[in-house]
Amino acid sequence: MVEEYTLPLSKIIENQGLTPLYLPRDPSLIPVRSRDVTRPGLELNGFYEYFDTDRIAILGRSEMGLLNRFGEEPRTEAIERYFALHPVAVILARGIQPWDMMLAAAEKYEIPLLLSQDTTSSALASLVAYLNVELAPRITRHGVFMEVYGEGILLVGDSGVGKSEAAIELIKRGHRLIADDAVEIRRVSSISLVGQAPENIRHFIELRGIGVINAQRIFGTGAVKPTQKIELCIKLEPWDAAKVYDRMGIENAFTEILGIRIPVITIPVKPGRNLAVIIEVAAMNNRQKEMGYNAAQELLANMGVDMDGMESSEIKMDLDI
Repeated sequence: MVEEYTLPLSKIIENQGLTPLYLPRDPSLIPVRSRDVTRPGLELNGFYEYFDTDRIAILGRSEMGLLNRFGEEPRTEAIERYFALHPVAVILARGIQPWDMMLAAAEKYEIPLLLSQDTTSSALASLVAYLNVELAPRITRHGVFMEVYGEGILLVGDSGVGKSEAAIELIKRGHRLIADDAVEIRRVSSISLVGQAPENIRHFIELRGIGVINAQRIFGTGAVKPTQKIELCIKLEPWDAAKVYDRMGIENAFTEILGIRIPVITIPVKPGRNLAVIIEVAAMNNRQKEMGYNAAQELLANMGVDMDGMESSEIKMDLDI
C-alpha cells in the first residue's frame, strides 16, 4: 500500500503568501492530501461527476466572469452548490474580492477561503509545484548526497567505505552537501527524483575518529544545499582484485528508485585513490552523456568499430541501500 502524506493548510498559506479571508479553524489542523489543483468551471456549471473534495480550487477572472453572467439568483445557487461539495479550500486569484454570498457560503459549509495576489496561472503553477514536492511519494535510504558541478550525486556503499570522507573532500573543493548518512528521496514527477536530508540531521556529517560536525558552521553556508535532483548514483566498494571493473564505460548500469531509472557507476576504493577527483570526473562525464556525448563511443568509432552494429547493453543493479 502506498503511504499517504498530508500537508497542513497553514504551510501552504505561508509558502504561497496567501491571505486568509475565512478560516473555519486553525489552518494547521486542516490537512491537504492531493497534489492536484482544480479550476472549477465545470462544477460551477453543474457538472460534478469527477469532483474531488481533496483538491484545492482556484478561482480566477474566468470563473468569476462566468458567475457574473449567471445573474444574482443563479450565481448564489451555483456558489451554494459548489461550496456544499466541501472542497478542501478555495483560493481567489488576482486579489479578487469575494461577494458577500461567497463569504456566507464559506462560513456555512466551513470552507477555507483564501486570497492570492498572483495571476491565476502563476498561482496555479506555483501551488502545483509546491504540492508536488511536499506530497510526493518518498523513501529514506542510507548514503551521502552531494551536488558536484551542478549534478546530484548519490554516494552509496557499506558503512566505513569512505562516503563521508569523500564528501568532506568535495566540500573543500567547492561542492555542496545535501545529506549525509540518510537521504530522503522524493518522486516529484514521472521522470524526476529529488533528494534532501531529514530535518533533524540536516548539515551534519559523521566522521569516524572525529565525531559529528556541522558542515554549514565549519565551511559556511555555501557548502550546503537543501535539495537537489538525483542524476547519478555512485556505488563505492572495496577494491576486489578478482573482479573485472568496467574500463570503457560502454555498459549502461542503472538502478530503479521509486520506479525511476537512475544511472549507476561502481568505483572501487583502495588506498591512494583520490575519490573526490574521481567523483568530480564522473559528474562531468555524466553531464556530457546527458547532453548526448559519449567519449567511449567516440574512441571506438575512431578505432574503426561500427557502433551502429553494436547493441548497447543495460544492466539493472539492485543496490542494497
